[in-house]
Amino acid sequence: QVQLVESGGGLVRAGGSLRLSCESSGSIFSINFMGWYRQAPGKQRELVATMPTMAGSSGTNYGDSVKGRFTISGDNAKKTVYLQMNNLKPEDTAVYYCAADQSSLAVVTGNWRYWGQGTQVTVSS
Repeated sequence: QVQLVESGGGLVRAGGSLRLSCESSGSIFSINFMGWYRQAPGKQRELVATMPTMAGSSGTNYGDSVKGRFTISGDNAKKTVYLQMNNLKPEDTAVYYCAADQSSLAVVTGNWRYWGQGTQVTVSS
């Protein structure tokens, strides 16, 4: 089993920045991919960013609404991922969830085996 814990959420004004972190514990050796998703009230869960976490791997993937503003990065050894969010907009307000999986299918389907409990990000106008 893998446990994921997000941190770094909060309230920020439009145009500001936040950095989210996701730390994993448990059977982290099984994690090959990690990502961030978000869900706003009354809306479906939305892809934010994903990345592979195997040593020497590369290849990030971003949702269209955050490209150029958000950056995913991580520590492959610790299976920790970060999400640097710049130029935040009110429409970025949501609960942000960290996800992890062994299979690349999770990146394609959005069906991840492990999820964190989420961290709230609120952007005021």
